[in-house]
Amino acid sequence: MGPILLEGTDVGKRFGGLRVLNGVSFGVGEGEIVALIGPNGAGKTTLFNLISGLVRPSEGTIRMAEHQIAALPAHRISRLGVARTFQTPRPFLDLTVSENVRIAALFSGRPSAPPGALLDLVELGGQAGVPARHLPAGRRKLLELAMALALGPRVVLLDEILAGLTGSEVSRVTEILRRIRDTWGIALFWIE
Repeated sequence: MGPILLEGTDVGKRFGGLRVLNGVSFGVGEGEIVALIGPNGAGKTTLFNLISGLVRPSEGTIRMAEHQIAALPAHRISRLGVARTFQTPRPFLDLTVSENVRIAALFSGRPSAPPGALLDLVELGGQAGVPARHLPAGRRKLLELAMALALGPRVVLLDEILAGLTGSEVSRVTEILRRIRDTWGIALFWIE
């Protein structure tokens, strides 16, 4: 494990009177794969929403490298090197696979690999010209992963990337994730 890139200390979140997270602390090191597992409703996705700036924590601190990010908007957190995927992939359905990755790269503000290389990495290179709406669910998850990588991240948050996949798809995706870590040194924070 390299130096800690992403760190949370005593993170908590309340929605009105409901405490969803209480005193959560974590650390993700450079080039590390960290998994967080738990039952539905345990607050895993809420934690990712806090890290990525979609929601602000009620208490605690979240840091990306030397930056306090808990109060930053999502686009600023992304520019600091945090990218994410969602439980349900959110590609632009009317755009091609390649166009989706190029759009993500345009908005990143950070250098990344060429879209073709990213698509090859996630094994979608042969489907670059296919509209995203024609991809099955497992392939949409891989497209969203390529879009996250197009942001030039140092850490990628993976929200249930294996949910609903077949056994062979799970094996393929886990091998792709190892390759991403081993080739580019990107840290992966993964919830299932």
